[in-house]
Amino acid sequence: MPHRTPPALAALATAAVRGLDVVAVGPGDGDGGDFSVAVLLDAEDRRWTVRAPARPAAGAAMDVELRLLRALAGVLPFAVPVQEGVVELPEGGQCLVHRSLPGGPLHPDELQPGPGLAAALGGALAAVHGLDRDVLADAGAPVYEPEEYRLRRLSELDRAAATGHVPPRLLTRWEVLMEDVPRWRFAPVPVHGDLMAEHVLVRGGAVVGVLGWSEAKVADPADDFAWLAVGADGDALESVLEAYAHRRGEGPDPNLLHRARLAGELALARWLLLGVRLDDDTIVEDARRMLLDLDEHADAAPLAP
Repeated sequence: MPHRTPPALAALATAAVRGLDVVAVGPGDGDGGDFSVAVLLDAEDRRWTVRAPARPAAGAAMDVELRLLRALAGVLPFAVPVQEGVVELPEGGQCLVHRSLPGGPLHPDELQPGPGLAAALGGALAAVHGLDRDVLADAGAPVYEPEEYRLRRLSELDRAAATGHVPPRLLTRWEVLMEDVPRWRFAPVPVHGDLMAEHVLVRGGAVVGVLGWSEAKVADPADDFAWLAVGADGDALESVLEAYAHRRGEGPDPNLLHRARLAGELALARWLLLGVRLDDDTIVEDARRMLLDLDEHADAAPLAP
């Protein structure tokens, strides 16, 4: 599947949405190389987003995402993309054309502790994790049990180690933590799977939209806290967790934050693997530098209490 330019994506959008009159087009967030993305402005001053898969695996994920988004419309306490039209891609599959959602990105380092946005985020995460598992399974999203998911993570780690770019001390640290089986006893729930600043939209102290559902699955709830565990202030994160536990109505998982921090670190290994898969030396070098920096500072930020 090819990477598409913003003008090519605009042409797909006009084919998908009858009467769409595009007057301006620009690039959007490319989701780590898996998707081509453009942001459009139409003659009525409305903003649109169009995403098309850039490789076969992303095409399959997009098909699942489209089915899931149809099931989630109106179910969650925030907006999700609503497909406005359908166009079949020449190589197979579809692209997603939707009105751009309101709000701006939530940067973890800007979160403040207390009953405001941090608590609202905890409630939003609880709403996702409280979805019926069948909603995701029926859409074709993966469903994992704890041991299966731990072994999947170990397999990713082995592939990253094989590149030769993961510092040995960091690799040993991860292996030891992932072999600590009792910490991986969790209740699988529906997770977004790819939360980051650009995917969580906020306005007026509330979470108003969530984008980028192509990694949704039934798996470890800690995955959706990874971006916060590595980027948010500790007190703000505690406020998120308190609101989350209150909304879920259950006792906290004592190992959730441990796994979230580990997942946040392992995101660098997945970034490295993406660069290798795409044969993109820029991504590989970026991942290598971040891994070296993490290795240098790992002892100052232990994962386990």
